[in-house]
Amino acid sequence: MSSPSKRREMDLMKLMMSDYKVEMVNDGMQEFFVEFRGPTESIYQGGVWRVRVELPDAYPYKSPSIGFINKIYHPNVDEMSGSVCLDVINQTWSPMFDLVNVFEVFLPQLLLYPNPSDPLNGEAAALMMRDRSAYEQKVKEYCEKYAKPEDAGVTPEDKSSDEEPSEDEDDSGDEAILGNPDP
Repeated sequence: MSSPSKRREMDLMKLMMSDYKVEMVNDGMQEFFVEFRGPTESIYQGGVWRVRVELPDAYPYKSPSIGFINKIYHPNVDEMSGSVCLDVINQTWSPMFDLVNVFEVFLPQLLLYPNPSDPLNGEAAALMMRDRSAYEQKVKEYCEKYAKPEDAGVTPEDKSSDEEPSEDEDDSGDEAILGNPDP
């Protein structure tokens, strides 16, 4: 690669050519949203999340910032901000990784193998360690309540169409998704 901006462009194009719906913010390639689906045969299966990605100027030498927009119940995801605690993104990032790795490997692995000993959501971590079945039930409740396709900004046409979304599908209603914390 001759420059970080060419690499950013190439990685973003590779992500767009994969099975992920990518929605750009503004005209730059530094900030965008990706539709992410829970791994099959997991307690997150059927969930659809809108994930915010911000690429730093030094990408790929510096890791992207990743955050869930709609709520997810997980020990390593902050419930309020959606920030992700994942070593491979936060500490051990390498320029050998790309955006497709984030969505095809790192985030699915995070959902499949939570680490309750290094939590961002202490309640989820404690429940997971204390009562695994209650934790799994709460994950499923969150998926049903906050991770339906419409919660991630997916319109019915998006689900049934193989064509690219039009540019005017921009009102995803992020304000309504944030909501208030559960008691």
